[in-house]
Amino acid sequence: MPITNTAPPEQAQSATMAAGAAQTADPALAQHVLEGLSRPQRALSSMYFYDDAGSRLFQQIMELPEYYPTRTEFQVLTQHRAAICASLVPENQAAFHLLELGAGDGLKTKILLRQLLEAQANVVYAPVDISASALEGLASSLRHEMPTLQVQPLVAEYAAALAQMRTQAGRKALLFLGSNIGNFHPEARQQFLAALSKQLTPNDRLLIGFDLQKNPRQIRAAYDDAQGVTAAFNLNLLTRLNRELGADFDLGQWEHFTDYDPQVGVIRSYLVSRRAQQVHVAALGRSFAFAAWETIHTENSYKFTLPQIEALGAAAGLAVQQVFTDEQNWFADVLFAPHR
Repeated sequence: MPITNTAPPEQAQSATMAAGAAQTADPALAQHVLEGLSRPQRALSSMYFYDDAGSRLFQQIMELPEYYPTRTEFQVLTQHRAAICASLVPENQAAFHLLELGAGDGLKTKILLRQLLEAQANVVYAPVDISASALEGLASSLRHEMPTLQVQPLVAEYAAALAQMRTQAGRKALLFLGSNIGNFHPEARQQFLAALSKQLTPNDRLLIGFDLQKNPRQIRAAYDDAQGVTAAFNLNLLTRLNRELGADFDLGQWEHFTDYDPQVGVIRSYLVSRRAQQVHVAALGRSFAFAAWETIHTENSYKFTLPQIEALGAAAGLAVQQVFTDEQNWFADVLFAPHR
């Protein structure tokens, strides 16, 4: 007698999708989730926020009235573009490479690139990313908007790109805009800055964006907006795990929570389990038990004072050359030079 599948169609379809996800799962993501959900304090990295849906949601976040960092850095770069570019260009007007770590859509960088072209600087722009498609999209837009600009995309990890560029003659000016430096844990942040500094010569420069400490309520609101877009952004991480690892997170049983610790200067974001539940991850072939109100830590975002920034640089062998900030001192783009 033949064996037939008596499962309801939707259940069978879900099982088929989970099996497919398990077969095509990204090994790095699967390993990260295994390690992160096996800890006593569950944690997942914010680097996995940015699938297509997550990137679209973050674009919406940047347009929210509460989310001040992006528009404030736009103000800083626009107001100080001439001075910033003058600090990046070698004194003898020689050719130099402008490397950007994590260029994204390049909207903020284009403020500086237009200024450099206007000043007739001899610059080669080298955006660095591990995504070839993202770099090609940026390079294509630049060819259309700034056809005279020399663009040299580098598909590589940051460290590999810097090691590759170290042998290039002339100045290298590095950009690490946004408040991305704030997403590192303190120890990892110091290691990152030390690794950057190691690849720089005394003639090179480094421009980093820092979100500054301010009214704690203002900071908290930026990461927990009234429209719930940030909550959707955080929860989308679970949607990604369902799709890519065959997990069965019920999003209705999870909620976004964030808070700001003004003593440490850090926003911490979490996903909170609304009830005791089991989550199965097909790609891992195992389930994880969550207690009611147990959390998964998903993001840190540190905020800084100017003395802290100076100390961070000094510990990595970098000296603050100039600080460019807005009138309210909400955000700073800080120029460093190696001091060895």
